[in-house]
Amino acid sequence: MANPSDILVQLSSALVARAADARGAIAAVRLGGGRHLTGTIWGPGLVVASEQSLPKRDRFELVLPGGGGAEAALAGRDAGTNIALLRPLQPVAPPPAQPGQADLGSLALAFGADGAGGATARMGLVNLVGPEWHSRAGGRIDARIVLDLRLAPAEEGGPVFDGAGGRLGITTFGPRGRVLVIPARTIEAVIPLLLQHGRVARGWLGLAFQRVAVPDALQPQAGQASALMVVSVAAGGPAAKAGVMPGDIVLAVDGAATTRLHGIVPRLGPDSIGHSVDLRLLRGGALATLQAVIEARPAA
Repeated sequence: MANPSDILVQLSSALVARAADARGAIAAVRLGGGRHLTGTIWGPGLVVASEQSLPKRDRFELVLPGGGGAEAALAGRDAGTNIALLRPLQPVAPPPAQPGQADLGSLALAFGADGAGGATARMGLVNLVGPEWHSRAGGRIDARIVLDLRLAPAEEGGPVFDGAGGRLGITTFGPRGRVLVIPARTIEAVIPLLLQHGRVARGWLGLAFQRVAVPDALQPQAGQASALMVVSVAAGGPAAKAGVMPGDIVLAVDGAATTRLHGIVPRLGPDSIGHSVDLRLLRGGALATLQAVIEARPAA
């Protein structure tokens, strides 16, 4: 039977080796006032960071592994997937990385930048693994991966590895401060779009909604108990062109019931732009169907 102390020594040595491998992929993004954010050197000349925490500007100062400095230009940002992409103005390249596997209950190693060219390390478990999901900003995330560990604000955006050293993605803060992983597959899909366009264009109807209960008397013809009431319509937007008005109660978009906003978001991805959709709604107690052509959401 293996000696428990020997097992602990082996585990500790393995973790130290994982940290040594990860250090070359970690950069600090200086924010000013002595603060920094972690960036992950994802590929040659590419650094990814958390979009939600990155200031709105075009140039940044990086602290590279070992302490050297470099300027970086913003290549693009996408609030939908919470990915920002920076292009250092001097050559940088990460160590080789293999795809990781997020299994429920498996070890996860999250790394951050210390702000001076070194790294910080956190260890926890994969607390939850779920299917792809859509953020409130409309981005499609390839898997819901939640980690059971704490993270300092400066460590957000650092790389996450599984116990075998495979790269899972980067860290970000989700609702109620939970630590989520933006999967590597999502990052790989977004990077080419940011390099080419600086943003990810997604579909837009030009509507703001509030969830409401369908009046009891109208539920039989509506076929549902809740829907989304239009509270504002963007002037000149797709819905305005289709004739949608504030106060309309939208029951379905292209046949999919709109009991919650999340029912609409998956239908407004990048591939939806230019497509025509049917909007089934209640107006003045009567059913109506309007047709709108989805447009690209205007740049912020």
